[in-house]
Amino acid sequence: MLRLGVNIDHVATIRQARRAKQPDPVHAAVLAEMGGADGITVHLRGDRRHIQDRDLEVLRQTVQTRLNLEAAVTQEMTRIVLTVKPNQVTLVPERREEVTTEGGLDIVLNSVQIRPMVKTLQDAGIEVSLFVDPELEQVKEAHKLDAHAVELNTAAWSEAASARAREMALRKLSDTSRFGRKLGLAVHAGHGLDYQNVGEIAAMSEISELNIGHAIVARAVLVGMERAVREMADAMRVGRSGRV
Repeated sequence: MLRLGVNIDHVATIRQARRAKQPDPVHAAVLAEMGGADGITVHLRGDRRHIQDRDLEVLRQTVQTRLNLEAAVTQEMTRIVLTVKPNQVTLVPERREEVTTEGGLDIVLNSVQIRPMVKTLQDAGIEVSLFVDPELEQVKEAHKLDAHAVELNTAAWSEAASARAREMALRKLSDTSRFGRKLGLAVHAGHGLDYQNVGEIAAMSEISELNIGHAIVARAVLVGMERAVREMADAMRVGRSGRV
């Protein structure tokens, strides 16, 4: 089964632009689940630029599917995760200056800092996924760290400017997803996926979860959240069936 995790961060971005109460990302999560989302993803950033602590607390009480929290490798986030206890935590890199996540977490370089957080969360019964670039070394290190899953960064595929670049990006995603499954990891993917480019990624049988946010929220502004989620789920089903 291929799950769709809907990232609702940018619903909160719209709200925070005016420091208002609406739109409420909690309401967006309810509508996303009604549209067929298999999970809700949020990123609680250190600077709280979109999702707020209140959002996370209420989402933990209201999400009926799975709550996936994207978080940086910090003591603050470790404390928050252990308090809220989402179903899954995806550890990601984070820079205050970036508009959005710019690349995968280099777990080979930073394994000493990452290992204690992974163990602490796993011991608390929380699944840990690591957001990494599609490199064999990164996937191998995730296995060494005893992570539950890796989420492969699909930015190179989503942003490819030529047919050759797309082919190379797709091959790396295919190779690393197969390698991850061979090691016993669950394999997820996300970053920049939209209604046009999701099919080829959904077609990879090794991948069990896609986390998609901006494209769905952008579509939802025009047609509503339920419809936007249904359309993405449909595009994923077509890709998984091989009718891309």
